[in-house]
Amino acid sequence: MSQMDAIKSGEMIFHPILEEGVFRFDCSADDRVTADPSFCFLDNKTVRDTPLMTHKLPSYKPTFECLLGKQIVKLQLPAETSFYGTGEVSGQLERTGKRVFTWNTDAWGYGTGTTSLYQSHPWVLALLPNGEALGVLADTTHRCEIDLRKESVIQFCALSSYPVIVFGPFSSPTDVLVSLSHAVGTVFMPPKWSLGYQQCRWSYDSDKRVLEVAKTFRDKDMPCDVIWMDIDYMDGFRCFTFDKERFQDPKSLVKDLHQIGFKAIWMLDPGIKHEGGYFVYDTGSKNDVWIQQADGKPFVGEVWPGPCVFPDFTQSKARSWWADLVKEFTSNGVDGIWNDMNEPAVFKTVTKTMPESNIHRGDDELGGRQNHSYYHNVYGMLMARSTYEGMKSADERKRPFVLTRAGFIGSQRYAATWTGDNLSNWEHLHMSISMVLQLGLSGQPLSGPDIGGFAGNATPRLFGRWMGFGSMFPFCRGHTEKGTVDHEPWSFGEECEEVCRLALKRRYRLIPHIYTLFYLAHTMGVPVATPTFFADPKDPGLRKLENSFLLGPLLVQASTMPREGLDKVLHLLPKGIWRRFDFDDSHPDLPALYLQGGSIIPLGPPHQHVDQSSLSDDLTLLVALDEHGKAKGVLFEDDGDGYGFTQGQYLFTEYVAELKSSVITLQVHTSKGSWKRPKRRLNVRLLLGGGAVIDTWGMDGDSLEISMPSEQEVTSLFGLIRKLLNAETTKLIPDIGEVPGHKGTELSKTPVELKSGDWILKVVPWIGGRIISMEHLPSGTQWLHSRIEINGYEEYSGTEYRSAGCSEEYDVIERLSATNPEPKENIEPLKNYGYILLVLMIQFFVCRRSVGHADEEESLLLEGDIGGGLVLQRQITIPKDDPKVFRIDSSIIARQVGAGSGGFSRLVCLRVHPTFSLLHPTESFVSFTSINGSKHEIGPESGEQVYQGDCMPNGEWTLVDKCVGLGLINRFKTSEVCKCLIHWGTGDVNLELWSEDRPVSKESPLEIHHEYEVTRVS
Repeated sequence: MSQMDAIKSGEMIFHPILEEGVFRFDCSADDRVTADPSFCFLDNKTVRDTPLMTHKLPSYKPTFECLLGKQIVKLQLPAETSFYGTGEVSGQLERTGKRVFTWNTDAWGYGTGTTSLYQSHPWVLALLPNGEALGVLADTTHRCEIDLRKESVIQFCALSSYPVIVFGPFSSPTDVLVSLSHAVGTVFMPPKWSLGYQQCRWSYDSDKRVLEVAKTFRDKDMPCDVIWMDIDYMDGFRCFTFDKERFQDPKSLVKDLHQIGFKAIWMLDPGIKHEGGYFVYDTGSKNDVWIQQADGKPFVGEVWPGPCVFPDFTQSKARSWWADLVKEFTSNGVDGIWNDMNEPAVFKTVTKTMPESNIHRGDDELGGRQNHSYYHNVYGMLMARSTYEGMKSADERKRPFVLTRAGFIGSQRYAATWTGDNLSNWEHLHMSISMVLQLGLSGQPLSGPDIGGFAGNATPRLFGRWMGFGSMFPFCRGHTEKGTVDHEPWSFGEECEEVCRLALKRRYRLIPHIYTLFYLAHTMGVPVATPTFFADPKDPGLRKLENSFLLGPLLVQASTMPREGLDKVLHLLPKGIWRRFDFDDSHPDLPALYLQGGSIIPLGPPHQHVDQSSLSDDLTLLVALDEHGKAKGVLFEDDGDGYGFTQGQYLFTEYVAELKSSVITLQVHTSKGSWKRPKRRLNVRLLLGGGAVIDTWGMDGDSLEISMPSEQEVTSLFGLIRKLLNAETTKLIPDIGEVPGHKGTELSKTPVELKSGDWILKVVPWIGGRIISMEHLPSGTQWLHSRIEINGYEEYSGTEYRSAGCSEEYDVIERLSATNPEPKENIEPLKNYGYILLVLMIQFFVCRRSVGHADEEESLLLEGDIGGGLVLQRQITIPKDDPKVFRIDSSIIARQVGAGSGGFSRLVCLRVHPTFSLLHPTESFVSFTSINGSKHEIGPESGEQVYQGDCMPNGEWTLVDKCVGLGLINRFKTSEVCKCLIHWGTGDVNLELWSEDRPVSKESPLEIHHEYEVTRVS
C-alpha cells in the first residue's frame, strides 16, 4: 500500500526553500521525493528540492485530502482576505467567489464566466486585511481547479500528488511578486520598439495592403512601430512559407517597412500540414519529432491547413529542429514571431484539442514519456521557448520578440501574450483592464488585449475609449477578425481618429518611463502594471477598483461606461498626494493621468516610431513632491536592442528633487553603467495640483532650480486652469445608433440583466432576444457558450438552422424587477388614471422590497416579428417562490394572419436551441429516462442524436459534468415537445426542444414551457 493510499488527509509537511519566507508543502515525505519535475521554477529541480537553513516557521499551513486519485489542498486565511491572480481569467478583478480550471483552451468569444482560457497559472495572490500579502503556487501541470468560492479560503484540486509553494506573507504584494520571480524567472527584456503601438488584422491580404496601412499611419501623423502578418500570408496555411502571389517578395516588403520605421511580425502555428513534399513535414518526419497516438503512429488532427501533425516540443531534438526552422525563417527580415493556436487547438473535436491519451516522448528532466494530459498546459510555453531560442540564435545582436497565445506560469521568460479572441463590446472593454492586471499579478507583465475587440464591429466611441486607456497597457496592439469593418485608428470618423492620435502620442511620450519599468521588471521582478491598491494595500476601498491602474507611480483613471466620459466618473484615488496632468490633450474619452507625490518620471518627444528617438533628444522630467517636499525617480537607457546592457553598456540615472527655502533643486543622485551622459537639454516640470505646472530648462546632469511660486501666484494659476476647463467644449465621440427614444427603445439596445435567487441571466434583445449569459451563482458556473450575435440561448420558427426568430430585433414588452420595473409599453397612461395609480403602487412596493429582500421575482417579456403576421414571444422568469430555477415560456403567436389564408399561418416549428459550454468535454454527458422507461447516458462520441415518440426524455434531461459534480436539469412538457435533439460540437453541446410542425392561428399558438435548474450529482 502506497503512502498516498495510507494518508487520506491531514496537515501538509513543509520545509523552507529559495529564500526567507518561502515554504514548500507536500502531503508526505515520499511525495516530496517522487514529485514531478517543475515547469514553474527556473531550475526545475534543484531550487525547489533544496531545503533552506532557517528557523522561521510558516505563518499559514495548508491541509490536504486525497480522494479518488485527486489531491485537494486548502489554505484558510484571515477573514476579509482578498484574492487576485489565477493568471489569464475573465470577469472581476477581486476573485472571491470565483472558480477556474487550468486547462489551456481555444476560447474564442469567451465571456465573464468562462472558466478556462488560453493560459494556465495555478497561482493565487492573497492580500491580507492588514495589507500584507502572500502567494500560493500549486506546482502541477495537470488540469487544476482553483476554487475561491469560500471566503478567505484557497482550494486547489488536481491529480495526486503535487507540492504547494507558499510565498510569504510579506509586507506588500510587490514583495510577493519579486519573490515569485526569483522562483519562476522574470520577463525577457523586450526590444524597445516592441513597446510602441502595433497594428494587426486577420488578415492584411497582400503586401500592397500592408504597405498602404503603414504609409497611412505616417500620413496621418499617428505613431506606430509594428505591422503584423496573420495566417493568410502563408501558402495554403503552411508554416514557414509565403503565398507566391500576394506576398511574392517578403524581404522587399520588410525592407520597405523598415525604411518608414516599421517592424514586421509573422505568425507561426504548431499544426504542420500532413503532406509529403512539404519540406517542414518531410524534415520533421525524418527527425521523428511528431506527437504520437497511443499506438505509436503520429497523431493527425485538423487545423487551418487541413490534416496536420504536431511537433513534440517536450523533446530537445524537436525544439532544436523547430529553432533551426525559425532561424532560417528570420533571414526573410522577420522582426518578431507570433505563436498562435498553440493550446494546442484542434478543429472538429469536442475537446478543442488533441486526445489526452496522445504520447509525448519528453526529455527526462521534463518528466519523460507521458500522455498529453501531463504536458497539455505547457505545450504553448515550450513552443514559445523554441521560437525564442531560434530567433536568438539567428542574430545574437538582437533581442527576440515572441508573442504566444497559450502559456503557463513562467512563459514570460520567452514571450509576451495577449488576452485572446475578445469581443467588440463594452463588457470586454471594461474587463480588459482586470485581465491585463491579473496576468501581471501572476508573473506575466507584458500583456494587453486586442484593442477595439477581435470579434465583431467596434463603434467609434468604443474604439476611441479603448484606445484611450489601451495605449497605456504594457503591450499595445489593435487587432480584429475577418468579416469585420476596418479597425485601424482612422476608420471611425474624425473625432475618433483625433482621440486615437492623442492617445498614441501620450504613449510615445511615456516610452522612456515604460521602458524603464520593463528594465526593472527584467532585472528585479517588480511588476509593470498593477491594480490601484498597490499604492495603499491597507485600504479596503481600493481592492475592487477595476477602471484604474498603476504604471509605477503613474495612475491611469479610465471611464469604461459607454455613456459616461471621464468628466462624469468619480476619481477614487489612494491616500496621499496625487497630481493630475496631461499633455494639453484633455478629452472626456481619454483617461486621466495622476503622478504620485514623491515621484519623478521621464518623458520623451512623441516620435512616429521608437527608432526615431535619440539620446540627444530633449528629456523631460515630470515631478510631484511628497508631503516632505521630496521626490525621486529613475531612467534606464541603452541601445534599445541587443544584450550590451548585460555587460554594463547602459546609463541608469536616479534623479532627486527637494524643496528648501522656497526653491526646488533637481539633480542627479546616482548613475550606473558605462555610458557617458549625453549632452541634451532637460525640461523639469513641477506639478502643483489642480492642473497647474511650473517648469525650467537646463542641461541634463546639471543641478536645476525652480523657485516655488507664492500662494497668490498658485491661486492665480489655479484660477486660469479652471477658466480653461470651464471653456472646454470637447464632447464625447459620437456613437453609431445613438437615437433618443423612450425607455422601451433604450432597453432594446442595452443588454438586460435578470438577477435573483441562484441566477444571473443576460439577454440581448436586439439580436434574436438571445440569452448570452446563464451564470449559476452558488456554483459560479457559466453554462452558456455564447457571443452577442450567435450561440447562447436561441429560438427559431422553423426546422431549418437559424431560421426566422434567431437574429431579428426583439422589443422589450415588459420588464419587472426589484430594481427596475418596466410596465407594458402599449398601455396609454394619459388616458388611464388607474394605470398611473398602479404604477405608483408598484414603485412603492418595489422600494419596500428592495430594502428588505435580496431575492425578488425577475421577469422579462420579449417579442420578435418573424414575418407573415407572426411574432415569437418569450417570457423569461426567475420566480420568487422557487429561486433555484428559471423558466422560459415561449410561443409563436398569430397576430395578423390574413383571412385569405383561413386565419392560419405558414408552416412553423418552435425550435429551442441553447448552446451549452463544456468545461470538461470528456467528463460530460446527457442523462435521461425515456418515456418508455429506458435509461440513457449520451456522451460526446455519439455526435448528433434525435429522440422522438416513446424514446424521447420523459419531461426531463440533464447535462452532467462529472468533474465538478454538477448537472443542469432541463424540464419541459412532453405534450408540447415532439422531438429532442443532442448535438455535440467543439467544446459545446446543443440540447434542443422541437414543437410539432404546423400552421398557427390566433386561437392555436405553438408553445413550449420549460425551466432550468442546477443540481449536485454524485
